[in-house]
Amino acid sequence: MNTLAHTGGPGPWVLLFPLFWAAVVIGIVTLLRRTVWRGRKGSWAAARTPQGAPGPSSPIALLGRRFAAGEIDEDEYWRRLSVLDEQFGRTAGGGPA
Repeated sequence: MNTLAHTGGPGPWVLLFPLFWAAVVIGIVTLLRRTVWRGRKGSWAAARTPQGAPGPSSPIALLGRRFAAGEIDEDEYWRRLSVLDEQFGRTAGGGPA
């Protein structure tokens, strides 16, 4: 019977076991980040936007998208923006006051 004790130990192959499981864990975390966790908006999403900057679904950003899509004209855009500007404020250092 040939055992590891008689052949000099497991050798460099012993490193493959932890590397395999590390790759499995990294793969699962990557898969979850790309699918399940992407839809959730946690505190990490709020930390990515600079303070005072309108978020992706802020009223000012939505107004800008509607103007860019041609749903409203320029006069309507500026009128609504002035109302939103009083309520939500402008981004730091952005645009006319």
